[in-house]
Amino acid sequence: MRATLAVAVLCIAGSLSAQEAPDFRTAPPGALSCSGCHGAGSDMTLSGLSAAEIESAMHAFKDGTREGTLMGRLAAGFDSAEIALIAAWIAEDGGTE
Repeated sequence: MRATLAVAVLCIAGSLSAQEAPDFRTAPPGALSCSGCHGAGSDMTLSGLSAAEIESAMHAFKDGTREGTLMGRLAAGFDSAEIALIAAWIAEDGGTE
């Protein structure tokens, strides 16, 4: 979990200066790490995806049915309730734009 947290912090730190910061006041724990790779200008943007689509993808990464270089390790650190909160925040708040 420490490695996951370290990666998340590095991703956030590197991305916030280049784009508008997500709303830290409403973000559920773990959600801010998404903007490191999925933020504005990214080829991997999550903009326009529904909460259900994001949640489904995160569960697929977590259980290994969808491959990724980093997402499987990140998703493994969240339980189903946390994944649902993160997905809803990204879809509703545009947290990665």
